[in-house]
Amino acid sequence: MYYGLITISVFMFGINFLFNNRYQKESGSGLGATLIFTFFGNLVGLLVLLVINRFQFDVTLFTVWMAGLATLNSIAYSFCSLKAFEHINLSLYSIFAMLGGMVLPFVVGILFYHEPLTVGNTICLLLIAIALAFTLKRGEKKNGFIYYAGVFVLNGMSGVISKAFQAAPYAKTNAAAYSVWIAILSIAVSGTMLLFMLKKIKKPTVKALAYVAGCGSINKVANYLLLLALAVLPASVQYPFVTGGTMIVSTVISFLLGQKPSKREIFAIALSFLGILALVFIT
Repeated sequence: MYYGLITISVFMFGINFLFNNRYQKESGSGLGATLIFTFFGNLVGLLVLLVINRFQFDVTLFTVWMAGLATLNSIAYSFCSLKAFEHINLSLYSIFAMLGGMVLPFVVGILFYHEPLTVGNTICLLLIAIALAFTLKRGEKKNGFIYYAGVFVLNGMSGVISKAFQAAPYAKTNAAAYSVWIAILSIAVSGTMLLFMLKKIKKPTVKALAYVAGCGSINKVANYLLLLALAVLPASVQYPFVTGGTMIVSTVISFLLGQKPSKREIFAIALSFLGILALVFIT
């Protein structure tokens, strides 16, 4: 059952990346487009979370503080994501996003939370490092690299912040209420910034808002399913499964849409998949 929940979330994350890509093509990648994406996406996501939680959630000071950090990280991640799509396709974007989401939490866990460094962990990290090196081409534009490196780091920081929240000894809410507060603060921050930029922001199209609504709802539901599975399955199994699965789904979607991945990208995905197998099966 729980592997089924993770599998469903993997497909949802792949579709979420697609909607993100389509929104960028429809609305661009500037700060205004990012704020609209953040505001309306979290507004829809908040409604979904409230329905799931039956409109009940609590609050602590530590929860709000950590949700604030997650909010700033999320806005920066959305900005880098939209900018990255100007330079790379969906397949390559998913590599940077998902590998960052797996690697950084593992490294932080080993260095700061005394999680074991196994042979499988070491092999996985080495193969992922090689895979990332293969995705970079000679003469790559520097500004492009900054944005998709930002995707790698900021998506990884999302996991790091979540790890810090879960491991902290302070009074805190459950994970569902924490997600609600992230959505609330994201709406507040992006909405406030939008008020100061109304005259400079291009009005979003109906199609763009539809993509945003899709991203907001799918992302929140997918993360909620992962929270349910995480209560039973270890993170060392869940994160590799999600990372490898989403990369594969995104590559298939990219291929079906005519964005054929290069040989370098296919090789990078193969190396990453081998790294995931090493992480799961080698102790």
